[in-house]
Amino acid sequence: MRLRMTLLVGLLSLVAACGGAEADMSATPVDEGPAKPVALWGAEGGFVTPTTNVLRPPRVVLYGDGLVIADANRQLRITDAEVGETVAAMETYLAGQSPTATPRPGAPMVTDVPATVLGVRGKDGKMLEVRVPALEQVSDFYPKGLLDAKKLMEGLATRAAASGTDYVSTRVRVVAEGAASAEGEPAPWPTGVPEPSGTVDPVWQKDVEGAVVSAITKAVPGKQEHSRALFKTGSGTLFVLSWRYLLPDE
Repeated sequence: MRLRMTLLVGLLSLVAACGGAEADMSATPVDEGPAKPVALWGAEGGFVTPTTNVLRPPRVVLYGDGLVIADANRQLRITDAEVGETVAAMETYLAGQSPTATPRPGAPMVTDVPATVLGVRGKDGKMLEVRVPALEQVSDFYPKGLLDAKKLMEGLATRAAASGTDYVSTRVRVVAEGAASAEGEPAPWPTGVPEPSGTVDPVWQKDVEGAVVSAITKAVPGKQEHSRALFKTGSGTLFVLSWRYLLPDE
């Protein structure tokens, strides 16, 4: 009996290996993980509040599937051809640039303004990012390619604002900034939203999903500059609460 069973198992294995009709050759889809940006335009640094610094999203992110998200607020879908053209152009504009660009001699000194960040994913799969201090203020002292890259991404932002739709997500970044001297009547801490824990220096932040998203978006309506409100925790501490939707790759 054992010999017959052994021969049967061997025969079935041979049939499967040879592509027999009874063999299950279906493949399991591969999870490639979060969507990857292929081009971006953003800002960092500058004289801004801690909350702004933590919540500030890229001005524009283009993903490989054609999804364009502007300011974590508006979204647009472009064609595969447009994605390819945009990436190719950004590669050309940023080719040979240093990680941090330097203006030509003679540029005026500008402080306390954000640096422009321009990025493109190269053929090697790595993201090339170039930081350009005070690009808008001293644009005449930088290579034209950097200005063209920014203009290209600005165009996507304009399209998203004009003909796109509101961007929403199932995940949100919540930020609480101490407001001991704030004026106005604080509301009780919203039910369902976690209170700040540990040291708040200078802000407390937490990425949340599920029921917490509904709780925070209901307590602090709106997005971006409108998503701020004064609340008091159970212990009596005052905080300004802010939030924004997280991007697919965050």
